[in-house]
Amino acid sequence: MAPRGFLAAAAGLLARSVSVLSHTGTAARCTGALSVYGAPLRSWTSQTNGPPKRPLNGYLRYVMQQKPVETRHNPDIKSVEIIRKIAQQWRLMSPEQKQPFQEASLRAREQFRLDLQRYQAQLSPAQIQQQALEKRERLAKRRAIRKKRELTSLGKPKRPRSPFNIFMSEHFEEARGTTTQSKMKSLLEDWRNLFSHQKQVYSQLAEDDKVRYKNEMRSWEDHMLEIGREDLIREQTLSTKKVAKTKAVKKDTKKAKPAKKAAAKQKPKAAGRAAKASAANKASAANKASPAKRVLTSSTKKR
Repeated sequence: MAPRGFLAAAAGLLARSVSVLSHTGTAARCTGALSVYGAPLRSWTSQTNGPPKRPLNGYLRYVMQQKPVETRHNPDIKSVEIIRKIAQQWRLMSPEQKQPFQEASLRAREQFRLDLQRYQAQLSPAQIQQQALEKRERLAKRRAIRKKRELTSLGKPKRPRSPFNIFMSEHFEEARGTTTQSKMKSLLEDWRNLFSHQKQVYSQLAEDDKVRYKNEMRSWEDHMLEIGREDLIREQTLSTKKVAKTKAVKKDTKKAKPAKKAAAKQKPKAAGRAAKASAANKASAANKASPAKRVLTSSTKKR
């Protein structure tokens, strides 16, 4: 059974694929996408002479086959709901029912491997280098998107808005124009025509938003430290916290030094008192000699 996260991602991929196909007219190059039992399936390509795209897996092939059927039977249902219904059907299917779709996916994968080898064989070194660069850029973009989603899930505060952004959010609905671009253009013209005292209102709101962001970021970064996510904290904040920690350690060290000096001074005094006490004890022991010894000593003196 397909996991829910995978199903959701697959549904999004399918929706984008169908949208691209419907608007660019490339459905003619998708031989075998809906008929998984027919002739060997070709890989999807963005261009006739472009690199082959990875083939669909068994689940997406089933979705591509069932979506038109479900859409005809349920024209009033949204596309997302249709995908969910098809996903539920896939989960309930037996391995034997899934096997034709998975075998078709394996055949298409093998064909994709051959197509990819043929395509790479005709590339020049400059084209290979360019493709490697584009691949690195795509991976960097994906990492940035994943990181942004992670920060959002961890509740990172939104950045402060500029005065113009606040003005735009307040007046976007009644702005002139029918498209987003035209509305933005008219709002920019209105902003430039405002008097300075009118802009000052939005500037003050922007300053208040900066204070909000600063306070929320401080609390959020303290929480990230508590859960061990220092990698998400700004370098400036980390350096500030390290400096504060170093100062605290130095302050504790300065406090400890006088105590050590006092203890060092008391050691000789204690040693002197101990020596005096030891001498006094010896003298006392000598005075308490036995009576026989005293008599012997006195008789000796008389002689």
